[in-house]
Amino acid sequence: MFVLVEMTDTVRIPPWQFDRKLNESIAEELNKKLANKVVYNVGLCICLYDITKLEDSYIFPGDGASHTKVHFRYVVFHPFLDEILIGEIKSCSQDGVHVSLGFFDDIVIPPESLQQPAKFDEAEQVWVWEYETEEGAHDLYMDIGEEIRFRVMDETFVDTSPTGPSSAEASTSNATEEVQKKEAPYTLVGSISEPGLGLLSWWTNS
Repeated sequence: MFVLVEMTDTVRIPPWQFDRKLNESIAEELNKKLANKVVYNVGLCICLYDITKLEDSYIFPGDGASHTKVHFRYVVFHPFLDEILIGEIKSCSQDGVHVSLGFFDDIVIPPESLQQPAKFDEAEQVWVWEYETEEGAHDLYMDIGEEIRFRVMDETFVDTSPTGPSSAEASTSNATEEVQKKEAPYTLVGSISEPGLGLLSWWTNS
C-alpha cells in the first residue's frame, strides 16, 4: 500500500531560515510542497522518509534565498494492482460503492464489480447483494459506515495542473469547466466480485 519513491527537487530556503540546520529547513519545505498532494503517475505523497544527498547550494542575483538540489525518498500511497485493502463505505450511487480509507477517499467499486446479482435500492440509496440460498434470496445491504474488503483492479491519474487559456477552452461552458475542476487527480477502482470480499460482516461468524 505504501512505497518509498526516490525523488529529486530544487528547494528554495529563504534568508530568515539560514540560522536553522539546512536539513531541517529542507525537510520542512519538502513536506509543505508534497505532503497530501498527488504526484502524477506516482501516487499520494504522505511524508518525507529521508534525504539521501544534498548538492551545492546557490544564491542567484536578485534573490537572497539559497537554492539546493536535493535527492530524497518520500513515503507514497500507491497500492499495487490486485492488492486487497479494507476501507469504509462512504456513500453509494448509481455509479457504484464509494469507499474511504480515512486519508484517501477517491475509491469506487463499479456495479459490475460487486457481488452478483446486485441491485441499487433507490429508497435507501445503498447497493444490495441478492444472496441466493436454498430458502430463497436474502438482501444483504451495503450500508454506509460498514467496513469493506476489496481488491484494487485499476487506477486512474488525471493531470490537474493548470493550463493556459486557449480558443477551444474559451468556447466551453462554465458547467463543463466546473466538472473538470472537481475531477480527482488519483482514483482507484476496486472489485468485490469473489468469495471473501465485500462487507466484513458477511464473512464473520456471528
